[in-house]
Amino acid sequence: MRIIKAISVVTLVVVVCVAAGCKKENNVPKPSLDDMDYVDLGLPSGTLWAKCNVGASRPEDVGDYFAWGETETKDIYDWKNYKYSAVEDNIYKLNKYCTDSSMGFDGFVDSLTVLEPVDDAAFTNFGAGWRMPTEAEYNELYQNTTFVWTTLNGVDGRLLTGSNGNTVFFPATGFRLDGELICTGLGIYWSSSLQTESQVAAWSLHFDDVNCHVCGTYERSRGQCVRAVRNIKQKY
Repeated sequence: MRIIKAISVVTLVVVVCVAAGCKKENNVPKPSLDDMDYVDLGLPSGTLWAKCNVGASRPEDVGDYFAWGETETKDIYDWKNYKYSAVEDNIYKLNKYCTDSSMGFDGFVDSLTVLEPVDDAAFTNFGAGWRMPTEAEYNELYQNTTFVWTTLNGVDGRLLTGSNGNTVFFPATGFRLDGELICTGLGIYWSSSLQTESQVAAWSLHFDDVNCHVCGTYERSRGQCVRAVRNIKQKY
């Protein structure tokens, strides 16, 4: 059965990471909503960033992995069990978040390009006020903070410092493909924004010890981590 082809470099990344050797991480307890805290980095929009990943209890903990648009973890991440895919003529097609009828199941189009609250892993796990950041908010974060590769309590990642001197740590996370955790030297975090040119991908923050950028090449079916945001006056 053929899988949807995306404008993606994921195959090359997987080969490089597997060759270098990757490891699995231990599960950590989820925090209560009362324990969740945020950081004001002095961003122009006023967006506030959670100190920990969804499913993590400390800044250096990786937390949980989610397919894009899914709100629960699972053992296998692929197109076969992706929530918003369906098979048509032996090809996996989309049945939500699709703006191109050629990619939609039976020509399906809904023109949704940002996750609804019911499909937002930050909102469903932390409650009202929390949500996943958009592509634009990741670009704002990248453009208005310094990203320094460092180690926190033995965990590699990036320490972000805002114009006001406040900091937040993003651990390297890797991602889950099929049943494996791979490329743990990379930090890859979902946004809530669909990559409309490919449909099967969504925008992510991507970094390693050399580079940082906002990337739109990662397929929606794979498992990636989530960092939540909120706004002071936000109701959703």
